[in-house]
Amino acid sequence: MNKKITILISVISSFALIGIVVVQLLWVNYALELRTEIFDKRVQIFLKDIVSFIVENESISSDSTDCPYSESCSKSQSCTENFIKVHNIDTKRLDSIMYGEFCNRMKVNEDYVYGIIDKDSDTLLTCSNNKYYNELYYTYHTFPIPCHYKKDSKLLGIYFPNQKNYILNRMIVLLIISSLFLVVVIASFIWTILILLRQKKLSEVKSDFVNNMTHEFKTPIATISLASEMLSKPSVMESKDKLMQYANIIFDENNRLKSQVEQVLQISVLDKKEFKLLKKDIDLHEIIENAAENFQLVIQQQNGIINLELNAEPFHIFADPIHVYNIISNLIDNAIKYSVDIVDVTIATKSTNSGVLISVEDKGIGISAEHLKQVFKKLYRIPTGNLHDVKGFGLGLYYVKTMVEAHGGKIKLKSELKKGSTFEIFFPYNHNINIH
Repeated sequence: MNKKITILISVISSFALIGIVVVQLLWVNYALELRTEIFDKRVQIFLKDIVSFIVENESISSDSTDCPYSESCSKSQSCTENFIKVHNIDTKRLDSIMYGEFCNRMKVNEDYVYGIIDKDSDTLLTCSNNKYYNELYYTYHTFPIPCHYKKDSKLLGIYFPNQKNYILNRMIVLLIISSLFLVVVIASFIWTILILLRQKKLSEVKSDFVNNMTHEFKTPIATISLASEMLSKPSVMESKDKLMQYANIIFDENNRLKSQVEQVLQISVLDKKEFKLLKKDIDLHEIIENAAENFQLVIQQQNGIINLELNAEPFHIFADPIHVYNIISNLIDNAIKYSVDIVDVTIATKSTNSGVLISVEDKGIGISAEHLKQVFKKLYRIPTGNLHDVKGFGLGLYYVKTMVEAHGGKIKLKSELKKGSTFEIFFPYNHNINIH
């Protein structure tokens, strides 16, 4: 997928997700406001019912213009006490009425504070809890108390310290479900973008692999084609030496091509774990020496050297000798490929309490920090543009890591640009897990 299209899709999707989140938050906020409004209206209705209940039980008719306490009211004495006396109600009974309305009917089990507010004197005449004196005075939950002498001069007010918590608790299911859906949507979006980027990167890796594979296959195919053409010439057929020379070229290039095809086929085998480790007690030092010996000719042609510092004791492990040999060979081959002028490879071993530690060190071009964690991935090769000066399919280190872990071991890479790399492998002495 084109890089610009990928970026465009990501940006559009991000804006769409942000829009969904904003709309969802707005809906939640609207629901909270609606719940608050409903709560306020219900409180107002219940306050009205409380006052109406008290008025219905008056000992003096509400239509009467005479008030036996009008004189005291006019003198700004406690109209609340007069009110309670007129309605033949005491404080305990008022508390009982409030409890019956707000706890039993409205199901408000949280604390509430109530009292009577005098609008004329701007004071609280009574307050059920002085802790919330100021809050109760400024509460918007009020209802006028009818007074014969001076109407609407006294207000029955109530304040809920935990009103927000009460409303939130009523919406807790909606809030949890909304939050879960938002989390799922955001997580899915992030996961989708990561998969998209991963697929794009994988597509680039596979494209590089195909280009590299084509380049690698072209050389032996071209050589075989040329050698076959030469064999058809009469002058070559008459010469036994030339005939053998071109036949050997075809044989060698055919083996090389076969080896490359096997490396490609090895991908699916490693991915599916369709291999079996034939473990037995092996001499690790002997295998390292054999692998180093097989590279001596190549190294000598480049005026290089392999140093062996085999100091492990004991050096016998329980492993598959073929795969261990291939692991060492891959690391030596890798060290040779990425050496610049002189090949200088050091293979060292040392013992630990639970196994043998092998290090393969070179003084090559090294690997930058950004590529250190990537080199063990399938088909990954350090980018070199369109140059193919280093041969391979990006399978060697992937194979090494897979096989080391299949033996219950670990592999670690230390590298620095222009200074070289060091691969450290740990093999346990005895590991009973066998991968099929």
